[in-house]
Amino acid sequence: MTTNWGMGIAGCKERGEWAELCFMARAAGQGLRVSKPYGDSASYDVGVECVAPKREGRILRVQVKSTVYKRRGECYSLNVMGAHRERYPSGVVDFFAIYLIPIDTWYIIPYEVMGRTNCTLHFTPGSKRHKYARYREAWGLLRGEGV
Repeated sequence: MTTNWGMGIAGCKERGEWAELCFMARAAGQGLRVSKPYGDSASYDVGVECVAPKREGRILRVQVKSTVYKRRGECYSLNVMGAHRERYPSGVVDFFAIYLIPIDTWYIIPYEVMGRTNCTLHFTPGSKRHKYARYREAWGLLRGEGV
């Protein structure tokens, strides 16, 4: 499904803030408890309270990223970098929530899957060989369920 959501937001920072709000609304709609760290100094954008047994009450740190950039057909690309355009170090983020704005689709990807090796991601939602297909709309990961 193609949408015009967020396409009129000109600035990257403003679009990123809007994507964070979209993530919090969608996560809350999935029955998850969300919180926003005060200020801009946290290493993550949104906290999600884990409800899985043995991990209940733990706050999962989610970094929200979004893109409107489409390259070569149906391939979306984005950079996943932290402060000063550096990779996220281990232990500061538990999940990345990637929002492909034009098709209103979320990918919930554990840090371990991307880790410190990937800074540019490519998503081809219609492809059978799509590397991140199993993480598409994988909200259960934030509830402690598998994919």
